[in-house]
Amino acid sequence: MRTDVMEEVRQRLSQLPGVAVEVGQPISHRIDHLLSGTRAQIAIKLFGPDLATLRTKAKEIRDAMGTVPGIVDLLVEPQVGVPQLQINLNRPAAAAVGLSAEDLAQTVEVAFNGEVVSQVLEEQRTYDVLVRFNDSARDSVEAVGRTLIDTPAGAKVPIAQVAEVRPDQGPNTINRENVQRRIIIQANVAGRDLGGVINDVRAAIGQKVTLPQGYFVQYGGQFESQEKASRQITLLSILAIGGIFLLLFIALKSMRASLLVMANLPLALIGGVVMVFLSGGTLSVASLIGFITLFGIATRNGIMLIGHYRHLMEEEGVGFRDAIVQGSMERLSPILMTALVTGVGLIPLALGAGDPGREIQQPMAVVILGGIVTSTFLNMIVIPALYLKYGEAAAQAPAHEKSASRGRQRCSRILHVQNAPRDQVTADDEEQEDAPGSEVDAGVSYDGLHVDGCAADGRIDPVARRAGRSGGCGRPAP
Repeated sequence: MRTDVMEEVRQRLSQLPGVAVEVGQPISHRIDHLLSGTRAQIAIKLFGPDLATLRTKAKEIRDAMGTVPGIVDLLVEPQVGVPQLQINLNRPAAAAVGLSAEDLAQTVEVAFNGEVVSQVLEEQRTYDVLVRFNDSARDSVEAVGRTLIDTPAGAKVPIAQVAEVRPDQGPNTINRENVQRRIIIQANVAGRDLGGVINDVRAAIGQKVTLPQGYFVQYGGQFESQEKASRQITLLSILAIGGIFLLLFIALKSMRASLLVMANLPLALIGGVVMVFLSGGTLSVASLIGFITLFGIATRNGIMLIGHYRHLMEEEGVGFRDAIVQGSMERLSPILMTALVTGVGLIPLALGAGDPGREIQQPMAVVILGGIVTSTFLNMIVIPALYLKYGEAAAQAPAHEKSASRGRQRCSRILHVQNAPRDQVTADDEEQEDAPGSEVDAGVSYDGLHVDGCAADGRIDPVARRAGRSGGCGRPAP
């Protein structure tokens, strides 16, 4: 396993004295560096004006983070002390001889660093002429202090008379961000989710570290990008659910039927949440993407069931309760087949936890696999029961509209027979025209069209026709 290998590498390298170790992979290092400027998952940036205070507070933050479970590869941004010789001007003594800080700085720079004063041409090559004191003047601190410098009055005084000369150490680098000095405390996470570790780190730093005025902490790294992506995915998930509901309403022409199909979403959510908990409780961006994919799969199962119920009632004339029983049995095999094929394909990915290259695929596969199991099982139990209780009103409206449409078509055919010349009427038309009507209604209306002398099923009543009543099927009554 990748995690076992990385842990063994950490343990072996930690035995080397004076070595700061951070273990990772090339791709993750590149991503982390792009996100926060460091090669670690967590980067805490401490800003402030004084380098020594920054270093002290950074060590306190490191110690506080070390108490948080799951933190590995914890280190403060390394800075190596560089030996320096500091010459600090004694302003009262310098003022007594008329020497300014600028005069001292310029003299020291020329004396010890040198200054180019001319160039020499030799064999078509140009060489700079650098003027400075000889090396013996820089051999020791005492030698530097004895170095004579000119004063405005013309006298010469040693540097030690007007300045303090002492050895010291300074930082090898001074890092800045947004024109402020900063130092970074970085760490990786192992065995826990990144969001939970960050919350514990914030709590530990808030309790154990007190920052002076002018110093502040900024949290960065992978978790910052993860929080931003989680917010975006949550917003897009809401928009996706709204889009799914709109498409369902357009297709089913019923808000109640659309809501019954959407009832599959919490059924799928149950399995996804359970699998996330069983796999370690880490909710990552890949897991959220898996939930969005799962919502589409669960909605498809609901559409297959309710769509078939409506087909049986509208096209085949099956009763409401019988349509639910028959439709559920007929759609059981297709739903199980699609779920089984999808689940079998995801099992290798779901079992590949910790394998290189599956950091994104494995959490997503776990969520989809768990959601498919609960969605498929509960879909065949919950959706038929909900439709039986709440779906009858949603099923009656399309059936009534279908019946009215058929009546209008039948009246139109009979109108064609009645108005056509007798020599153009076929035997089938005569039979349809003279067929006995049921429940004669002298004023049946179909979608606003008043039909005079028609039966309720759209056929002309022969009694009304032979009685010579004006109007006819399909004609507006006078």
